[in-house]
Amino acid sequence: MSLRHTYSALHARSHRLMGIAASNLTKVYGTQKAVDDISFEMNTGEVLGFLGPNGAGKSTTMRMLTCYLEPTAGTATLDGYDIRTQPEEVRRRIGYLPENTPLYTDMPIVDYLRLSADLQSVPEGAIGGRIQKMMDVCGLGPERHKRIGELSKGFQQRVGLAQALLHDPPVLILDEPTTGLDPNQIVEIRELIKEIGQEKTVMLSSHILKEVEMTCDRILIIDQGRIVADGPTEELREQFMGGTRLRVRVDAPDNADVNEAFETLDGVASVQRTNGHYELAASGETDPAANVFRLCADRGWVLTELTPLESSLEDVFRELTETPDTPAGTEAPGD
Repeated sequence: MSLRHTYSALHARSHRLMGIAASNLTKVYGTQKAVDDISFEMNTGEVLGFLGPNGAGKSTTMRMLTCYLEPTAGTATLDGYDIRTQPEEVRRRIGYLPENTPLYTDMPIVDYLRLSADLQSVPEGAIGGRIQKMMDVCGLGPERHKRIGELSKGFQQRVGLAQALLHDPPVLILDEPTTGLDPNQIVEIRELIKEIGQEKTVMLSSHILKEVEMTCDRILIIDQGRIVADGPTEELREQFMGGTRLRVRVDAPDNADVNEAFETLDGVASVQRTNGHYELAASGETDPAANVFRLCADRGWVLTELTPLESSLEDVFRELTETPDTPAGTEAPGD
C-alpha cells in the first residue's frame, strides 16, 4: 500500500488559516547575528522549502520556531500561539523532525512510538490506533518488532517521521527529511509530504534542491541570517535569473574567434565557454537565437546545437547565496 494512499485514510481536521507567522525574529550569539530580523508568514495547506547555505541560519530559525531556542528579539506564532508566551501550546501543535533524529536505538519501534505518544499527550484510548496508522503511513509494518538500532538509515528516518506525525499536529517542521533514503523511499516521502501539505502547514529544509523544487509550493531562501528571496519557484526564476539563455555548439575553423563573435552579437549580454560549448545570456527579454543562426550561416560555421536553457532552482540559489569573498569558518553556531 502506498504512503499517499494510506495517508488519505487519516481523519481530516479543522485548522486556522495562518500556520506560521514570524515577526522580526532574531538570534544573536556573542557579536554574531545567526538570524537577523526575519519576518515571513505561512498559511495552512502550504509546503514551504526553507533553503540556505551552511551557516545561513536555517536550523537556528527552526529551533526557535519549535521552542528549542529562545529568540534574542522578535517572536513568532504557530497555529495562533506565541513561541515566547505560550511555548507549551506551541509544542503540542508541532511535529518536528530534526536533521539528526534523536531515537532510542535499543527500543523496538512499537515501544518507541508508544513512549512518544505518551510524551505528546495522545489520549490513552487513541494511542493504539494512531500507532497503527503511523506504521502504515510510514511503511514500517514489516519492521514493527525490530529494535530501532537494527534498522537501516532510511527506516530510522521513517520512524522519526512517524513520531513527528503521531499526535496529528497542524504544523510540521522537517529538517532534511530525506537524509539517508534511497531513491524509491525519497519519492514515497516526497509524495507523503505533498499529501500532508494539503491540510497542514509544512516547513522543510533540504540540501537536495531538486527535491525541494518537486515538493514545495513556495521557496524561502536565507543567507547570512537574512531572507534574500521568498516566492514560488517559477517567480524566483523570472525575478533573479531573467532573460533567455542558450547553449550553443559550433564547428568552426581553428582560427575563428567564436567567443568574440558571440559577445558582440546583438541581444547577447554575456558568453561563457564550458566543456566545448558556449552559454549565451540574453540582454533583457531579447531572444538572440535567430541572430546566432544568421551569424553561423554568414561565416560558414556549422551550428551543431542551439538549445534554450531553463534556469533551475540551483541557479537561483547560487545567484543569491554565492559569496566568494566571505572567509571560511563563519557558520552560525548550531547551523
